[in-house]
Amino acid sequence: MAFRTPARRSAGAAAKARKSGRSARGKLAPRSQKRGLAAELIVLPLDAPEISGIRQQVASRGGAVIGAYREPLSGRPMILAALPVEAVQPTPFQRDLSPTHTQRLAAKIEESGSFLDPLIVVQGEDGNLWTPNGRHRLAAAKLIGLKQITALVSPDETLAFRILALNTEKAHNLKDRALEVIRMARSLVARSPRAKEAQFAAQFEAPELLTLGAVYERNARFAGGAYSSFLKKVDRFSDRTLLLSLRSRDDYAARIEQIDAQVGRIIAALQARGFKSPYLRSYVVARINPVRFQRVKKGQTEPPMPIAQALTRMAAAAQKFDLGSVTAADLALVAAVGADPG
Repeated sequence: MAFRTPARRSAGAAAKARKSGRSARGKLAPRSQKRGLAAELIVLPLDAPEISGIRQQVASRGGAVIGAYREPLSGRPMILAALPVEAVQPTPFQRDLSPTHTQRLAAKIEESGSFLDPLIVVQGEDGNLWTPNGRHRLAAAKLIGLKQITALVSPDETLAFRILALNTEKAHNLKDRALEVIRMARSLVARSPRAKEAQFAAQFEAPELLTLGAVYERNARFAGGAYSSFLKKVDRFSDRTLLLSLRSRDDYAARIEQIDAQVGRIIAALQARGFKSPYLRSYVVARINPVRFQRVKKGQTEPPMPIAQALTRMAAAAQKFDLGSVTAADLALVAAVGADPG
């Protein structure tokens, strides 16, 4: 058998690193064709008619307009304003407030002595000012007793429903994302009752988030991570109206909750047999997943199995689960491949 010398290994590693670097630069290479507005077109005078309505609303809430501009990509008008903290509310479909994150953020603002990041603010459906991405900064401002916050105010109300993908203030976990998406969907039903679910694909990000969100609404302790890969294969956006689609998703959520209750009973029985692993739920769900061996090809849009049929088969598999077929080696394999404990 031939062995590579250390020098050869080093040369190979260096070549691989150079290739990887070139690949990364290629993926992140700036566009050759530039987009957006020229600098002189971004400047917007405060008396511009397109911001008169939102300027008046800021003043009526006790705020003050600092400046105005056109957003450099789309050209939509924006104003920079100072607003009393009481004048702004988070969108009703935004993720739940994390007290720990709020306290940590407030402490960091105090340490820096500066509130530097303006909130994004839009006019809400109820006529009030909403922030779709600043719930924790707003709460932190209140916690430290701040009178005013700075905000980028947009007259585009639909921005409140499109900003989820841009929200990087606090990393979303699966539960946060799913709950925010389902709350957004329920708000949109009242706003656009005849709109189809598929029209909001960009806002919702992924169809399985709607279904998982409906389950989380019913059970805040639901282990959604164990079911995520299954739903990604079978869940798709619907061409029906959002109202009808949400009724179906509520039905799917009820069925998943029933399946998970059976999974819980299986886990309890396995634990009684001496199996102790944080991966038990992931293992059991994988075992009863009817599409676990079906790969979705690149570009394939149709699911390998309709979600309703997949849930029927999953429920049947859970009922017939063979406890005697489980081995310690199976669980070790699940742990080795890094399954999500859920």
